Amino acid sequence: MVAAAADLCRKPLRHGVIPQGQMPAAGQPLVEVCLRLETRTSLGERLPEQDLELEVYRSGSGLNLTLAWYLQEQRPMLWHGNHPVWMDACGQRCPPPEDGAPLEALARRLRALLVNG
Repeated sequence: MVAAAADLCRKPLRHGVIPQGQMPAAGQPLVEVCLRLETRTSLGERLPEQDLELEVYRSGSGLNLTLAWYLQEQRPMLWHGNHPVWMDACGQRCPPPEDGAPLEALARRLRALLVNG
């Protein structure tokens, strides 16, 4: 579901999902999960500079997520709860990067899938 959403929002890139840490057991409620989205071209060539880290977690009754470039800590990250917020490496609000629209679309799609799922 996560890879398909990333494929749709970040065309023409293709994605694989690798769990980072412990995944919740089947039937257990989602508390927190961290995933790495590995990126490839449509021909299968790896693009590690486009890899993303996705963290999904509950805060109160809400579902939040963060998306960040996996190997590029200096790039802004996206926090998405009820609305998107871009933050720099110091945690301060910043404008979205030029290539941030597909990540915002991915965050909206994932929240909709997970909340309504």
